[in-house]
Amino acid sequence: MGAAHPIMMIGRSWRRLWDTWSTQSTHRRVFETVLTVGALTVLCKVVAAAKELVIAYRFGISDALDAFLIAFLLPSFVIQLIGGSLNGALIPTYIYVREHEGQVAAQRLFSGIMVASIVLTLAGSLLLALLSSVILPILASGFSQGKLALTQQLYFLLLPILLFCGIATIWRAILNAGERFALGAISPMVTPLLTACLLVGVTDWDGIFVLTIATVVGLALEAGLLGWELRKRGFALMPWWYGATPAIRQVLRLYIPTVAASFMMGSTALVAQSVAAMLGPGSVSILAYGSKVATLLLGIGSVAISTAVLPHFSRLVAFGDSIGVRQSLKTYAQIILLVTVPLTVILMYFSEPVVRLLLQRGAFTEGDTYLVGQVQAIYLVQVPLYMLSILCVRLISSFKANHLLLWGTIINLILSIVFNYLFAQWFQVAGIAFAISLMYLISTMYLLCAAIRLTSASSTILQTNLSQASILRQSNLS
Repeated sequence: MGAAHPIMMIGRSWRRLWDTWSTQSTHRRVFETVLTVGALTVLCKVVAAAKELVIAYRFGISDALDAFLIAFLLPSFVIQLIGGSLNGALIPTYIYVREHEGQVAAQRLFSGIMVASIVLTLAGSLLLALLSSVILPILASGFSQGKLALTQQLYFLLLPILLFCGIATIWRAILNAGERFALGAISPMVTPLLTACLLVGVTDWDGIFVLTIATVVGLALEAGLLGWELRKRGFALMPWWYGATPAIRQVLRLYIPTVAASFMMGSTALVAQSVAAMLGPGSVSILAYGSKVATLLLGIGSVAISTAVLPHFSRLVAFGDSIGVRQSLKTYAQIILLVTVPLTVILMYFSEPVVRLLLQRGAFTEGDTYLVGQVQAIYLVQVPLYMLSILCVRLISSFKANHLLLWGTIINLILSIVFNYLFAQWFQVAGIAFAISLMYLISTMYLLCAAIRLTSASSTILQTNLSQASILRQSNLS
């Protein structure tokens, strides 16, 4: 009876959640969106996992793969900094402008933000190129001269992805804001599919350069697909600057604390990879392989959650529905924990067999399996924490309270530096994984407290937001 009691509790929780969906069409629509986006994301992640199997078979734990991972680190960081941060500021404002001022005003906002994104990504690319001789030796401080030279070559080949990803991120956001989720969810399949095919089919080139070129070309094709879909739906893709309208200024006002928060949060990955590079040959690869399963789960869950709940929360905030905000936060938090906690426990228990099944072949040896399995088990702890934190981040973004995210990421960066330094000294690469999971535990507690506080005061905040929106609309009309 004692063992059956928690099972019965879980069953009753699921029944209450199902009753909520069956009686509230809004929750049903969001749930259907999560399932749709989640299913398409699973398909993308399966293809991505196949690509990782090919990479493991061809490179194993090697200096060449270490070099690629460090070379990719800075461009991917800037992509998230510019593109990912802009979406959190753009979508709530875009939805409000579209609903209250019409499609023409929304198109002008879209075109203006495109100009801003292109300028930022080109400037970021130029800055990364100019600073490469300073930054790369710091990130790859444990690399030999030959390994560092290879890293620099791959780094310059990867820089064009900043422009492609910056454009694709905004185009995907506009499709999501219009509740057109399918292509945006499935387009990330292009790059891993192309990469896996080229790594298998092209054997007369150096494999690490095939991996690099396939990454650049694949991301360019992803952007092209999203642009084609937007064009088909009547959007003008040509960037155009209509001046610093109130809507543009509002997006940029929200963007500044968000980009600062993304900088701090992204810096934690830089810290982890840099510490791994100091630990000896193959350490960066071990850390990367050990994070694959956790990244797969986070990619599926966080993309589905973010895609569905940000427009949903933004609509609730735009129309002043404070009760709906509180109910949605509670419902989605329960779903996340009920799904992710049991799954995480099971995967942690079977961590080493999973690594053996997926990766142990070709250049990937039994010794590699043992090391990666340890790291993976510790990495998996962050899965429910990260999913819950994404929900809280999207709610905070909908309230336009992005300054709270900035404070949270400052805390994360400080904790990341301290924890990585301490635990890597004691436990090597496994210590880095533990440091990241511990950081996410503290971060999630902070975000959850901030989200609950916002929902408790939501009536006043929503009235303030509606007043500001009214002023914005009057300014546009005048």
